[in-house]
Amino acid sequence: MYENAKLRARDLGLPFTGQPGSDNTITDVPGVEVGFCTLHDDDKGVHTGVTAILPRGREDRLHPVSAGRFDLNGNGEVTGSHLIQELGYFFGPICLTNTHSLGIVHHAATAWMIDHYQAYFQRHHAWALPVVAETYDGLVSDICGLHVRKEHALEAIESARPGPVAEGNVGGGTGMQTYEFKGGTGTASRIVGLDGQKYTVGALVQSNFGTRHELNILGVPVGRHLKDNAILTELGLMEQGSIVVIIATDAPLLPVQLQRLAKRGALGIGRTGTSGGHYSGDVMLAFSVANETYLPAIGEQQPVVFTMDWINDAHCDYFYEAAVEAVEEAVINAMVAAESLPTIKPPGHVLEAIDHETLKDVMARFNRLDQPG
Repeated sequence: MYENAKLRARDLGLPFTGQPGSDNTITDVPGVEVGFCTLHDDDKGVHTGVTAILPRGREDRLHPVSAGRFDLNGNGEVTGSHLIQELGYFFGPICLTNTHSLGIVHHAATAWMIDHYQAYFQRHHAWALPVVAETYDGLVSDICGLHVRKEHALEAIESARPGPVAEGNVGGGTGMQTYEFKGGTGTASRIVGLDGQKYTVGALVQSNFGTRHELNILGVPVGRHLKDNAILTELGLMEQGSIVVIIATDAPLLPVQLQRLAKRGALGIGRTGTSGGHYSGDVMLAFSVANETYLPAIGEQQPVVFTMDWINDAHCDYFYEAAVEAVEEAVINAMVAAESLPTIKPPGHVLEAIDHETLKDVMARFNRLDQPG
């Protein structure tokens, strides 16, 4: 029941634009690794977990990554936000989990950084402020039971690898809903060619937002045609989700350019139909693995000058387009890979995954489905 579905949106014939990377995942960006810890316990009503992203993998020294962030709707939490806003970079892993587990996952990520970079933290004055973001999975998981523990977050970080990335009911996305279908973890990537150089833009989403009537896939008002089993709507509940969008690239971009790239994540989710509901925290983070620089801790000898490359603003449109396309596809990938789960609040319902054949029928009626061969 809980094995990751192998089909993705493109496998159904959905004609997304743009050239994806080799795996069509965020890990197509060189050095980026992703890991998961997934918790399922039907008897306790637990369907949750932790997702970990290592921007530079398991590097021996702690190098920052330039970053920028944006909130379409800030009804959510991202730790490390003030550091990113102030300095334009962050250190260490990114972790995604459910709302009530944010604190313990932050504790675990901090412990992992202290252990993994012992010389940096133990010999000098240095502090760890990892990035941890959350979305609410209380519809199908006992979120108030605080089932995520330190060892689960450490498992997600230690399991991080390059290559293909699981989607749907995995990691922090395990218990999430999207447009009142089962949602979760999704990812995609795009290749950008510029002046003879190839760059990659990858996205990973923890997708947990939207109401059914809004759902739009590649211009088709799917939500107005697939009205059955829209749990929140049928129960008279408001949207209660959120979405975390992580955008990675190997293009050399300044923090202010990455902030602008993060804003394009909002356009990517907007293509799927959302109006950005009040109860949905729609938060975006973009980072670049280019311009690798070691920042000494207090007490180490400090360089006076650093140098770096960056893309001319005049050419950033290519990266904006790639980010929008990758985020849009990542959301749909999360839905296509997801598997149905029973609800616990209220009990007695099922959060259904979107039916592949029914979706294909709707898309075909609008001539928005690639034909085999």
